[in-house]
Amino acid sequence: MAHEMHTPSNVNAMNYQRAAMNKDSRIGRLDRSKIDSHTHNAIRDGYCILRDHLSTATLSRWREDFLPLLAAHIEREGHIQNRGSGRFYVTLPFASPFADESIFCDPDISAIVENLVGADFTMVQLASDTPVLGSDYQNIHRDAPPLFPEIRHETPAFQLAVNFPLVDVTAENGPFEVARATHSVSKEDGLKMLESGECELEPIFLKLGDVMIRDVRGLHRGTPNKTDVARPMVVIGYSRKWLLRPEVSIQIPRPVWDGLSATARHMLRFNPIVDSLDDFPPDETYKAYAY
Repeated sequence: MAHEMHTPSNVNAMNYQRAAMNKDSRIGRLDRSKIDSHTHNAIRDGYCILRDHLSTATLSRWREDFLPLLAAHIEREGHIQNRGSGRFYVTLPFASPFADESIFCDPDISAIVENLVGADFTMVQLASDTPVLGSDYQNIHRDAPPLFPEIRHETPAFQLAVNFPLVDVTAENGPFEVARATHSVSKEDGLKMLESGECELEPIFLKLGDVMIRDVRGLHRGTPNKTDVARPMVVIGYSRKWLLRPEVSIQIPRPVWDGLSATARHMLRFNPIVDSLDDFPPDETYKAYAY
């Protein structure tokens, strides 16, 4: 008797096709067919891109408020350079303008995330990665270890990064490079794919307003920013509901929590609620990023 092999890709595909049967045809700006197409691309390639999706006016406001945070981070702990030379990871405070439900609860992004990591997913990260002049190539890496390192087979997706830039990304200012389909094989096999030419590192050029949704296991690296303008890339992390990485979390001030919708509260339900962000040191705790 023949048996169908349920690989991570076709398991995910079957799950989201079943979920789509009882959904309305239009989610937010996108209809169901486009949501399914993006989901298929993410399952196959390890990522998908939604072009011209977010408000550029909103993201310009984010950039204005972010640059002082970046400057303060560099002055305070820029010498650590744990993301490589001239590259800085900065957690964004969960306050205006960054605590914006139109961004992190975007219905189209949420629909794709749900297709990939299941209903009842959680939001676990709101941060940024910024190369400046003097940055270099990162080592090729993943953003998370495998769930079961003792076996060679990969599981369906369990954690996603939603990335969007606060400036246009060009060949000169440090585009993110990714190797397609390496999320569904072990890191060792992915590196062999690169060495053999079966796949290659491809630069991802995103305009302000574009969004990339990616499996954190896809092999990738940052590249040098050769300009004198910082290139901020926001990352919002979404996980399956049972996954906890204690080094990554969002401190939510109680007044902000009280003003969130029920949908946002449920998405953020495992993050700590605090009286004030001023009660916590600004030093970054997410230091081990490459696997």
